[in-house]
Amino acid sequence: MLVMGIDTSTIQGGVALISGQGVICEYTLNVKATYSERLLPSIDRALRDAGITLDQVEGFAVAIGPGSFTGLRIGLSTVKGLVVAGGQSLVGVSTLEAMAWTLPFCAHPICPILDARKGEIYCALFRHEGDRLIRLMDDAAVAPERLLSRIQQPTVFLGDGLAVYEGLLQSELKELALFPPIVGRGGRAAAVAELGRRRLLSGYRDDLAQLAPHYLRLSEAEVKYAGRCASVGV
Repeated sequence: MLVMGIDTSTIQGGVALISGQGVICEYTLNVKATYSERLLPSIDRALRDAGITLDQVEGFAVAIGPGSFTGLRIGLSTVKGLVVAGGQSLVGVSTLEAMAWTLPFCAHPICPILDARKGEIYCALFRHEGDRLIRLMDDAAVAPERLLSRIQQPTVFLGDGLAVYEGLLQSELKELALFPPIVGRGGRAAAVAELGRRRLLSGYRDDLAQLAPHYLRLSEAEVKYAGRCASVGV
């Protein structure tokens, strides 16, 4: 089954094509250009370089967060448009789960962290058991200190949250905080594609109308709107 995976959760995002033979193509960018500028060209380039047409893609997998609110909206709306046009199946994949998937057979718990701003991180905990990924903690938006209290054994941290909080993790957790090389710290669209492909092959499909980004908290606009409503007694 040929599946396209798309990840627009963080600034390091991309597009990948994967089949039973392996990764056919993976295109990753870590630049400040918005996904409204770079996503469709990335999809087009991946297809052209792989010599594949869009109607040959049998299914789509898209990272649904947590992550950048704008990036998630652009990614999901783009994929939904492609699915409506082509009739393929679609599954959503947790951004944090896909990140943990990139460290197979890791002997330690894995904790992807993303910078959620406002002094918080998006995080979760996983462990690998053979070829299965076991979730130890639900996706959450918390202050880093709350996560630290849960770490009781050597744990591998990855994600763009390290750019802000790696020093804190090192100083507070000491030898319990483990970090992969730079090349293994970000998300990969191929991981989104592989997890999605597994679910599609098992018969799982997401409802196109119901699939939505997994934000974990209100957007800034929603917070301001709620504040205005509260101030006027609505």
